[in-house]
Amino acid sequence: MTEEKKTTAKKTAAKTTAKKAAPVKKATATKTTEKATKTAVKTTATKATVSSAKLSGAIYATGKRKDSVARVYLIPGKGNITVNGTPMREYFKRSVLQMILVQPFDVTNRDGAYDVVAMVMGGGLSGQAGAVKHGISKALEKAEPDLRKALKVAGFLTRDSRVVERKHYGFHKARRSTQFSKR
Repeated sequence: MTEEKKTTAKKTAAKTTAKKAAPVKKATATKTTEKATKTAVKTTATKATVSSAKLSGAIYATGKRKDSVARVYLIPGKGNITVNGTPMREYFKRSVLQMILVQPFDVTNRDGAYDVVAMVMGGGLSGQAGAVKHGISKALEKAEPDLRKALKVAGFLTRDSRVVERKHYGFHKARRSTQFSKR
């Protein structure tokens, strides 16, 4: 009897481990394929917008702020702004950041004259918004050199180069020292 119990216990243990292991593998495989297809769709969408922007004679400029770098394409159009393949209002949800992007057009009175396609990398949202604004300003200057004076006076052509200082050895942060101990 003890031999029969041992063999049945081994069979049931093998069945339960086989049942549990198989669905986990299928679930991870489907998740990875879903992620791969989503990223493939996003990259093809951004490549398509970039290639169409380049083909239509777009004006290109690079904008930078903090650790963010923006590649900006300016196309004559209706005033649509696309950032990383999504509309500006979806990418920058805060109204302050949306206002920052539109500032170069407000200063130069070119509202709705150009479409903007921008690809931004690095930094946070406020740094990215500043980088896109810098790129739009430089592209507007290339498109219409007469606008340089208005953009320069507003300070939009100057790169804001402030970057977070690196952490130094023996300190908690860049300059924060350890707490003094009397004893």
